[in-house]
Amino acid sequence: MKQLYFIIFLVSTFAFAQPPEGYYNSATGTGFTLKTQLYTIISGSHQPQPFNTHWTFFETADVLPNGKVWDIYANCNFEFGTPDTGGNQDIGSGGNVECEFFNREHTFPTSWFGNIEPARSDVVQLLPVDKKVNSERGNLPYGEASSAFFTSSNGTIRGSSEITEVNGQVFEVIDEYKGDIARIFFYMATRYEDLVAGWENLNTDGDKMLDGSSNKVFEQWALDMLYSWHLNDPVSQKEIDRNNAIYNYQNNRNPFVDNPGYVFQIWQNVLSVNEFSLNSSITMFPNPAATNEINIISNREITAEIFDIFGKKVLARKINATHKTIDISNLTSGVYLVKLSNQSQSVTKKLIRQ
Repeated sequence: MKQLYFIIFLVSTFAFAQPPEGYYNSATGTGFTLKTQLYTIISGSHQPQPFNTHWTFFETADVLPNGKVWDIYANCNFEFGTPDTGGNQDIGSGGNVECEFFNREHTFPTSWFGNIEPARSDVVQLLPVDKKVNSERGNLPYGEASSAFFTSSNGTIRGSSEITEVNGQVFEVIDEYKGDIARIFFYMATRYEDLVAGWENLNTDGDKMLDGSSNKVFEQWALDMLYSWHLNDPVSQKEIDRNNAIYNYQNNRNPFVDNPGYVFQIWQNVLSVNEFSLNSSITMFPNPAATNEINIISNREITAEIFDIFGKKVLARKINATHKTIDISNLTSGVYLVKLSNQSQSVTKKLIRQ
């Protein structure tokens, strides 16, 4: 099981969905000001739809290339529709084994927010998933598990938390969908900015992830984990297509699918910095860097790769005893992520270029 901070960046840049022209014109700020601007945009345009109509929405938004239900929790061949039409839609009973029925999963459980509308019916956070696996999750927080008490047919796990700040069990989706979940949670933190501060104590499992604020929203461990998931699993075509379907259905969008860079722009000042560790010690200086060079000291040979906040690799160098300086003269002012790795481990540090 990979550690929380064992971040492996994909070389490709993030994919981008295409919002309507001008949709984000008023999103001009940074930090939590930007978050509030996005809240105004996506809440103002949101036209909630009845919960019982969402089965039809899934038929346009969550479809595999073969026409089956796109379930992120299990490998099943679910058909859309109720059993009397040849489908596997939940009928209120059964579902005690995998691949019998699919139902509607609140990725952000209803008990975490008091089952209020429009959060309950918000299709950004609603996914069609295997009923049995959904039941195995219950209200557990997402996390990274060190041991499994339950493993689904696609490798989704319910198990003991590997992250020391979290006691008890967590629910871990497979790597392919970790970014999807992270961006849904960033959406919920933004769309319900006016309410989320009051949700911390509604449910003990929700309390593990929520910090009781309307800006940061998440406990530090949860924010760092979600951010690493966001980086490691960039926006997919599935998410882009789903985001467009959401707009057609309820007239708002997930801004973190449209522009993944918003995550860093909003939470950059509260993300953990330098809480990463290799077996060997690594030092990087100066940081912030006002000169055209940075120095990286390590007791073993490593590779240094520098990425911008959108995940694009802009520089790569080998670091050893004789080559420990990196020329950053071509980097413009801003924030970068430096991935330092050897054959078995990886460490990521934030670099501020002045």
